[in-house]
Amino acid sequence: QVQLVESGGGLVQPGGSLRLSCAASRSIFTFDAMSWYRQAPGKQRELVARITSGGSTNFADSVKGRFTISRDNAKNTVTLQMNSLKPEDTAVYYCNALIALSGSDYWGQGTQVTVSS
Repeated sequence: QVQLVESGGGLVQPGGSLRLSCAASRSIFTFDAMSWYRQAPGKQRELVARITSGGSTNFADSVKGRFTISRDNAKNTVTLQMNSLKPEDTAVYYCNALIALSGSDYWGQGTQVTVSS
């Protein structure tokens, strides 16, 4: 019954920026962590960035220094700001919400990010 809806994907040139948003259907206080994953064709889905309910963040080495994750509890959203984009960032990006106690997690439908000249 939890719905996560991503938005903000699209086509961008290398070196450009893009902002992805994930809107949750209920209070994000429900979740212990919210994350962004991505999956390129033929590749395994990988964790890009994570933010916990306490505000701690974690990033994949490949995006550290270029991407930022943040959450807005009042708006029930989590945002991924992507800067200095590279062609290898091309993938479908998915929002994920985790309830640690039960081990339950929820996924959005994904949004396509294409970095190409």
